[in-house]
Amino acid sequence: MADSPSQTDGVRQTMRLFAPAAALFSAALALPASAAPASPPETFPGAPGVITLSGKCAKLVVAKFDATKGCKNELASVTLANGTVTFIFTSDGKALGFQGDGSGIKPASNGNARLPLTLVTTGVGNKMTGEVKVAGFCTFGNPYAGKPIAIECTAESKDSSFTGSFRTGGKLVKKGK
Repeated sequence: MADSPSQTDGVRQTMRLFAPAAALFSAALALPASAAPASPPETFPGAPGVITLSGKCAKLVVAKFDATKGCKNELASVTLANGTVTFIFTSDGKALGFQGDGSGIKPASNGNARLPLTLVTTGVGNKMTGEVKVAGFCTFGNPYAGKPIAIECTAESKDSSFTGSFRTGGKLVKKGK
């Protein structure tokens, strides 16, 4: 059975459309590995998981209690599968987390980003057991850029205020699950 003219023309048109794509694909395979496109830069806070930043806890204050002296020189950034982001400061075995919806992150000044906060969570060790509804924000840079950044959080509830400030040393971060 012979092809009808319209079927043959359609096949020829399709072949003409695929020929440039095939040539481009072949050329890309011939490129040296160094010319291959780089992987996209990592974003922060990023995909679900835990990221631990090392640096210096510059300030941690809950209401009138200044916990800066015992503040650990690590900060955890936890991103849940639902997009919730929490920056967790620790001091003397206690934890204070500044939490918000990651989909609300917006650009801020100086290449930073801003996370609006809805909760401050509290806990002991690795267990976050308390939460307080708040209004506030965390402003932060991208630690993957390889230079020191600041993560600064301020929030207020109807009864209290919370402040956390952390500065990284510019080293790469540790990722966990």
